[in-house]
Amino acid sequence: MNVQAPEITARSWAMIATLGVVWGGTFMVQSIALQSTPPFWVASARIGFATLLTWVVWRWRGGLMFTTGQTDWPRLTLVALLSSAVPFMCLSWGQQFVPSAFAGVSMASVTLFILPLAHLFLPGERMTLRRTLGFLLGFAGVAALIGPEALSATGAANESWGRAACLAAAGCYAVSSVMMRRLPPIDPIGLTFATLAIGALLVIPVAVLAHGAPANPGLTGLLVLALLGLVPTAGANLLRILVIRSAGPVFMSLTNYLVPLCSILFGWLLLSEQLPASLFLGMALILSGVFLSQWGALTRLFRRP
Repeated sequence: MNVQAPEITARSWAMIATLGVVWGGTFMVQSIALQSTPPFWVASARIGFATLLTWVVWRWRGGLMFTTGQTDWPRLTLVALLSSAVPFMCLSWGQQFVPSAFAGVSMASVTLFILPLAHLFLPGERMTLRRTLGFLLGFAGVAALIGPEALSATGAANESWGRAACLAAAGCYAVSSVMMRRLPPIDPIGLTFATLAIGALLVIPVAVLAHGAPANPGLTGLLVLALLGLVPTAGANLLRILVIRSAGPVFMSLTNYLVPLCSILFGWLLLSEQLPASLFLGMALILSGVFLSQWGALTRLFRRP
């Protein structure tokens, strides 16, 4: 299959920054949702609200899916399961047993999963020495930002399984990002709807089998679930697909360095939490890693025409 080389523009950088901000608050919102709703119903509500919204937008835009005669429904189905259904369930279940800081570290590991996969399967995404050093710098920045307490055991029951679930979600995001680049030409809105709708067909039956019928979470709980589905799932999933299809999965993985940084800044701005001393070291390492790994894209972006 012919896969075009990634094209990184100012729009790509803007979408990456937006995703970092939106996903930076997702773990906090999901933790609140888990206080009133079982984990698989949290995942079901998240994907259900997102599916309804994207279906409306998709139909309004004409209901396009594959834009040429070339289709690949088996690959699209697998992408859907690995980019929405499975990671949503893994994260919802895993966050019962691990600190949100560990979930942030596990999302940063998406980059390390993507690097060798993209090197093997996608043109223009080779693991040069500069790129590899840049991403390792960024990962070190995330580790410094979160701190060693994120990796220390709490002694909670099923903590090891919770950690494994978070890392499994990261692996799913990495594999689906690479596979998404190899799909035939497809409408971005249609791809967003398909990944969510196919995922919902798995998540909702699992929730019924695991928890029975959904209980009433109350008005506040319902609003939290709706927010979780509409903003960091429906809206952000569309942005994620646009970035992957145009700029590539390696560039998309930069988001996973921004998420924990944004999470800490949200805590400072909204919850009056103190800024940790590690914030400035982590920020310096992350920005240095981005600068090093994306040097070519940055020079093209700011080069005079």
